[in-house]
Amino acid sequence: MPLRTEQTFFLEDVATFKEQLLNWGQQYETIVFLDSNTYAQTYSSFDCVLAVEEFTSIKTDFHEGFEKLKEYQSYTKDYIFGYLSYDLKNDTERLKSDNFDGLDFPDLYFFQPQKLIFIKNNEAYFSYLRVVDDEIEDDFEQILGTISKEIVNENSEVKIKLRIHKDEYHSKVGKVIDHIKRGDIYEANFCQEFYAENAEINPYNVYVHLNQISQPPFATFFKSEELYLLSASPERYIRKEGAKIISQPIKGTAKRFVDPIEDEKIAFDLARDEKERSENIMIVDLVRNDLSRTAKKGSVTVEELCKVYSFKQVHQLISTVVSEIKEDVHPVDVIRDTFPMGSMTGAPKISAMQIIENLEETKRGLYSGSVGYFTPEGDFDFNVVIRSILYNAEKKYISYSVGGAITAKSTPEKEYEECLLKAKAMKYVLTNPLKQ
Repeated sequence: MPLRTEQTFFLEDVATFKEQLLNWGQQYETIVFLDSNTYAQTYSSFDCVLAVEEFTSIKTDFHEGFEKLKEYQSYTKDYIFGYLSYDLKNDTERLKSDNFDGLDFPDLYFFQPQKLIFIKNNEAYFSYLRVVDDEIEDDFEQILGTISKEIVNENSEVKIKLRIHKDEYHSKVGKVIDHIKRGDIYEANFCQEFYAENAEINPYNVYVHLNQISQPPFATFFKSEELYLLSASPERYIRKEGAKIISQPIKGTAKRFVDPIEDEKIAFDLARDEKERSENIMIVDLVRNDLSRTAKKGSVTVEELCKVYSFKQVHQLISTVVSEIKEDVHPVDVIRDTFPMGSMTGAPKISAMQIIENLEETKRGLYSGSVGYFTPEGDFDFNVVIRSILYNAEKKYISYSVGGAITAKSTPEKEYEECLLKAKAMKYVLTNPLKQ
């Protein structure tokens, strides 16, 4: 007997239904909402999906985290949604995470949703576990009858603080460059945290605002009890389609301009910028090496190298690396052998992670980790948690972090400016609440 009952409904107004869907989902304690914002992705399964209400779940620290996930995924043989925190690096390597943590997210969390609703083109595809499949038609009618919430200023005053101030940031970037000059590493992704204490926000409102001004291909609203992720990520970490593995690292950033001629020029310049391209190519080499561990011999190839993709806030250089996995490889092993993603660590990966752990002031946690899902067939798709706000409602602690790739050609001032550019959207939605 199949685990799930499936039913499809035609949608007259997809954009409105999508808003109603997320609004309706707020009644549940556990929510994952993934939205591609109709962005023309190279690889995609659906336009958006809502997964709600735990049936089973796994929540653990990093110790044997991947082995526990493998056991859970193999046992459920169903859709599971969740996240991998950056600190799972401590499960695969002799590393540690001793920096300050104001958020207290578990290192790994996945759940088997009772209710799944996909949107693709002009259809809503409901996939409910049999224990709740009699609720499909009623839920569809409820969603259609959901009135969009009025977005008003419900946030307390949010005062953003810097964990690392500008002069200290310059000094720390200088130390990364010293490591590069000594030959310890070629590149490192050094990150800094912006945070607010004793602050309250309406996570739904903040997410809607962030998504409106960013419209990225890997937007995420995640809720697990008092913990929230509000993400405008533009980056895919890794995807599995049958035997094919796809990784799409981002490295290389330029700001957008209102004037179309200026905007086109800066995108043109980004594609030819020697420093930005070198950042990207070093990470492509790292990704190729990571994928080769589980790939059939000779199957790792680069489909796109340093292609410019344009988003609402920034232009980015994105490369696409693919491979074909060996027949006997478990899906979780592909993730274990490539995690954390090279775009958020540096090269060589282990040395870079050791250096940035010593220089950063904050435990990364879910930031620079990944949110995504597994299918019953063992396929998966995961983003990179960047351009994201993390919120612990119980502790009233808000955090967003940004980083950049430091190479031998980096200058601390330009790296600092790039961080502020990446942080702009998160700061804006927290300090300028959306009003209607």
